[in-house]
Amino acid sequence: MLKTLLVIAIGFLPSLFSLWMIRKTHLRTRLRMRQAAMNFSGVRVRQIRPVEGDRYYLEGVGYLIGDISCKFNAESGYIRCAVNPSGPCQGCRHYEPKELAAREHRA
Repeated sequence: MLKTLLVIAIGFLPSLFSLWMIRKTHLRTRLRMRQAAMNFSGVRVRQIRPVEGDRYYLEGVGYLIGDISCKFNAESGYIRCAVNPSGPCQGCRHYEPKELAAREHRA
């Protein structure tokens, strides 16, 4: 009977060792991720914040920022355009008015 219990215990040892190593690795990984998050939080990320006067609501689309009459407007709530994403739109040298939809269909 004692030999049987010894064989069973020895049979479980590799599994227990494997579980112990997996747990140790997960804890180490979690610690590294926490340290990386702490270091990353100190870095300032530049966020583009729209000015209230620069924000428009378009039915069926939502809020847009920038000059909606410009050809390069991104029609997004996050960036103004591809040429000058952070703005401002007033006095932008890349401004081009949008062509009318009827003119585009004729061409």
